[in-house]
Amino acid sequence: MSNTIYIGYYFKVQPLQPVVEILIAELGYAGFESFIETEEGVTAYIQKEEWYENILEDVQVLSSDEFEISFTFEEIEQTNWNAEWEKNFNPIVVDDICVVRAPFHESFNTQYDIIIEPKMSFGTGHHETTHMMIQHILKNDFENKSVLDMGCGTGVLAILAELKGAKPIEAVDYDNWCYLNSLENVERNNCKHITVIEGDASVLGKNKYDIIIANINRNILMQDMGTYISCLNKNGMLFLSGFYTDDIPMIQSECEKYLLKFEEKLERNNWVSLKFLN
Repeated sequence: MSNTIYIGYYFKVQPLQPVVEILIAELGYAGFESFIETEEGVTAYIQKEEWYENILEDVQVLSSDEFEISFTFEEIEQTNWNAEWEKNFNPIVVDDICVVRAPFHESFNTQYDIIIEPKMSFGTGHHETTHMMIQHILKNDFENKSVLDMGCGTGVLAILAELKGAKPIEAVDYDNWCYLNSLENVERNNCKHITVIEGDASVLGKNKYDIIIANINRNILMQDMGTYISCLNKNGMLFLSGFYTDDIPMIQSECEKYLLKFEEKLERNNWVSLKFLN
């Protein structure tokens, strides 16, 4: 079992908008990996091993005289995570086609119904990047395509890919908690074609895929782009997210270095998801 410990920051914000949006963006750059918007502001989580004492030093919105922002923080025990999500995790419907919900929610009359027990894993559809990746999957042909879900989190994107007809599918995450959570969610949704792997890009080897989904962060994407593209079949599709509008030139330049063709951009609250063709 993973010994991963998370630090939770509880921010109270006045006024809520646009401050919450700015705060989440800056916290994302600082290394925080998941967020829950609350009635008072936002709760943000970061792995303890990624945390350091001055982690908020570059979060400029905190030093602004225009807003009132206060916060507390604490270590989060994994055993508390389910209760935390039950309090805050509402079903999300994407384009009236796909619902992502927890087991304690009633079912929805949508084409795709995905049940996720998120625990401490990232990727429920609430965050802009996961939401946009779901939109990409809904809009594109996955029938009988081999798929890699890199940085799979809860496994929600791999699960939707199977529901769209993809096979075989590999879902990879370096975090043991995400690995275990994805295994549970794959079984919960009766998926038969998904293999969940614990590791990073080094586990890919010479595997080849028709479609690669990578919802991670800018630095990891830049670091591992060559590996992803070496694993992408000719005429394959690459979907990237986990970064901001300002990062597009850097990401696009790296992809074009490998002769990928930019195809489509989705944008949501300053977060971006891009589609490229091989």
